[in-house]
Amino acid sequence: KLTSVEKNDASSFLPGSAESTKVNDLLKQFPAGQTVSAVVVYYRESGLTPADTAKATADHDAIAAAKLPLALPPTPVTPAQDGKGILYVVPFQSSPESDTLGDAVKKMRAITGEGDNGLDVKVTGQAGFVVDSVSIFKNINTRLLLTTVLIVTVLLLITYRSPFLWLLPLVSVGLVSQVTQGVVYGAAKNGLFAVNGQSTGILTVLIFGAGTDYALLLIARYREELRRHEDRHEAMAYALRQGGPAIVASGATVTISLLCLLVAELNSTRGLGPVSAIGIMLTLVAMLTLLPALLVIVGRGVFWPFVPRFGSPPQEESGLWAHVGAWIARRPRAVWIGTTVALAIMALGLFSLNTNLSQNDAFRGSVDAVAGQKLLAKSFPSGSSAPAIVIVQPAANTEAARTAIANSPDIASATPIDRAGDYGRFSVTLKADPASGTAFAAIDRLRAQVKAAVGPGAQVGGTSAVNLDVKRASLHDRKIILPLVLLIVLIILGLLLRAIVAPVLLILTVIVSLAASLGVAAIVFDKVYHFGGEDASLPLFAFIFLVALGIDY
Repeated sequence: KLTSVEKNDASSFLPGSAESTKVNDLLKQFPAGQTVSAVVVYYRESGLTPADTAKATADHDAIAAAKLPLALPPTPVTPAQDGKGILYVVPFQSSPESDTLGDAVKKMRAITGEGDNGLDVKVTGQAGFVVDSVSIFKNINTRLLLTTVLIVTVLLLITYRSPFLWLLPLVSVGLVSQVTQGVVYGAAKNGLFAVNGQSTGILTVLIFGAGTDYALLLIARYREELRRHEDRHEAMAYALRQGGPAIVASGATVTISLLCLLVAELNSTRGLGPVSAIGIMLTLVAMLTLLPALLVIVGRGVFWPFVPRFGSPPQEESGLWAHVGAWIARRPRAVWIGTTVALAIMALGLFSLNTNLSQNDAFRGSVDAVAGQKLLAKSFPSGSSAPAIVIVQPAANTEAARTAIANSPDIASATPIDRAGDYGRFSVTLKADPASGTAFAAIDRLRAQVKAAVGPGAQVGGTSAVNLDVKRASLHDRKIILPLVLLIVLIILGLLLRAIVAPVLLILTVIVSLAASLGVAAIVFDKVYHFGGEDASLPLFAFIFLVALGIDY
C-alpha cells in the first residue's frame, strides 16, 4: 500500500513559505480553484489538412462529453499561425487522486490516439507529466528491489563462498524491508511526514545495503568465535558482546545523520529523513536479533564448505586483508599520499556535474508528455503547456499588473481569467520551455516586475515557478544540512573515540571519497549514459549516505 500515499507532484515538495505554494493556496478562492491541465497537441510537418482539423474538433468534443474530473470545459481548439499545429487545454480538478488523474489521461489518450499518416498527436502539459512520472515510479520499486536482491546475492556468494549462508542475511533483510514499508505507510497515511517515489526507492536500497553491511560484520565476528568456542550459542553471545556495540554505534550514527534532513525546507527531503531512519533502526534491530537467532538455529553447517571447526587455526592473520594491512603499515605515508592524489583526480569530474536537470530530461526513455512538449514547441510558444499564474491583490491593481506583464519581453501572452473577492488572476504564457533555466529566469523577472508595479500583493506561481522554488529550496537545504551533518558526526566520533585528531582525519577521508564518488559518477552519467543532467537533490543525498556509511566503516 505504500505507493498509495506517495505524493510525486513537485508542488507537494514545497514548504508553505514558497511563493508558488502561496499562489496554490490563493487559487482556492477562485471559482475553478486549483487546476492541473493536460494539453492535447496535433502536428503535421507538411501542414494540417481539413481532416486533421476535423479530427481535433471531434476529439475535443468527445473529451468534453466523457466523464472526466474536469474543473472547467476544455478550451477551444486553437490552430497555430504556421498552419502545422493545433492545441486545446483540458483543465482537471487539482490534485485528484493519482489513479483518478491517471485514468483520465489514459482515457484522453485512448480518444485521441497517436495519429497516423504523418499526423502526430500527444497529450502533454502538467497532467501528462504527472501521470507519466507516477507511472514510472510505480514500476521502479519492483525493478529496484529485484536488482538490489540480485546484486546483494552475488556479493554475499562471493564473500562467503557458501551456497547456503547468503540466504540468512537476505531473508532477514527482506523481512525488514516489508515491515519498514508497513510502518512508513502507517506514518505517512496519518500525515506524520511526506513520502514520494524517490524516498521509497531509496528506502529499499538503503535497507538492503545497511542490512547486508551489519550482517557481514556480525557473521565475520561469529565465524571467528566458532573457532574458539565449541558451543555455538556461546560463540554467538561473545560475537554479539564484542561486535554489537560497534554495529549499534554505526546504526546510531547513520540514523542521526538521516534525521538531520528534518531541518530541510523541501517536504520531500524532510520526509526522507524519518523514512530512512525508521528503515535503519528496524534493520539494526533485526540484524541483532533475528539474524543471530537464525545463525544459531541452523548451526555450523551453514558455512559449508568452509566450516569453522572448534580449535581450528584462526585465519584473520593470514588472509588477503591481513597482507594488505601489513603492507600499508610498512609504508603509510606513501599510501595516504598516493590514494589522496588518486581520489583528487577522480574528484575532478565534479566540474562536469550538472544539477540543472529539466523536466524534459528527467525520463530515460520516450514518454508522451515529453514528446508532446517538443511537438508543441514547434508551432506554439513553449510555455503554452504550463502557463504561469499571477494573482494580484487588491483587484483594483489588475490593470497595472496587466501593463507590467505586457511590457515583459519574456511573455508570449497574458489573459485575465476571473476575479474572486479582492483578488485578480492572470494566465501568463512564457516564450521559453516551462522546465528550462530560461523560464526560471523569466519567472524571477516577472515576479520583480509585477511587485514593482503593484506591490507585495502580487504573487507568481504555476509549474515553472514551482520547479524554480523546488530547485532554490534544494540548494538552501544543501547549504544548511551539509555542515550540520559534519558537525554532528564529528561530535559522535569524538565521543566514541574519546579523541580530537582521529575524528577530524576520519571526516576528511570521507569528504575526499565523497568528492571522488560524485566526480566519477558525473563522468559516467555524462559520457556513458548521456543524461541531460542530475536532480538538484543528488549531491545532498550522496553526501548523507556516503558520509554516514563512510564513518560506519
